[in-house]
Amino acid sequence: MARLRGVIFDLDGTLADTRADLADSVNAMLRRLGLPEREDRIVWGFIGEGAERLIRRSLGPQHEERYPEAAPIWREEYARRLLDKTRVYDGIAEVLRGPPDLRAVLTNKPGGFARQILQGLGIDGAFRAVLGGDEGPRKPSPDGLLSLCQRLGVRPDEALMVGDSSVDIATSRAAGLEICAVLWGLGEAASLASADYICHTPRDLLTLLQSRAS
Repeated sequence: MARLRGVIFDLDGTLADTRADLADSVNAMLRRLGLPEREDRIVWGFIGEGAERLIRRSLGPQHEERYPEAAPIWREEYARRLLDKTRVYDGIAEVLRGPPDLRAVLTNKPGGFARQILQGLGIDGAFRAVLGGDEGPRKPSPDGLLSLCQRLGVRPDEALMVGDSSVDIATSRAAGLEICAVLWGLGEAASLASADYICHTPRDLLTLLQSRAS
């Protein structure tokens, strides 16, 4: 097993709890469209596969044809509240101070929003690169993950993907990277059981990274 030299993180549900701001933005969009709002937990289940799918699922099959109208409204509403309630998970700051120091973020969230969030949370300096879902093929395509490995200067067998969803697992498998699934995010434990590593807390993740990087 090669020594770990690089780590590529998912954003939503892995580094930061973004659920509340995403749900608030969706419901603000629905209000402006004259449509019924959705419970937060329903919206949370739509997170992880990019903005378009979040919006389409929130509209539902009866109103999905309004996507072209809804998309710019959602972007406007989300831009207003990117950091209202979004917070870094407890313990992530310590993870980002540990090894290895070659780190990147791969998210299906629009890249501009992702960078604003990382900067607003004060953790943008921990990453060499950030790639959003509007800047290349979205996960589970392996292209973004492999591109970030190249930008970090590491081989796939020297890198680890860290995420909270089955989409992250599928992405890492397609790219030939090991995957660590985290259980403090949006994914359910049963859907993450096939990961190479499973961490219940950021402290567990820090211990894993220290061990694999040594």
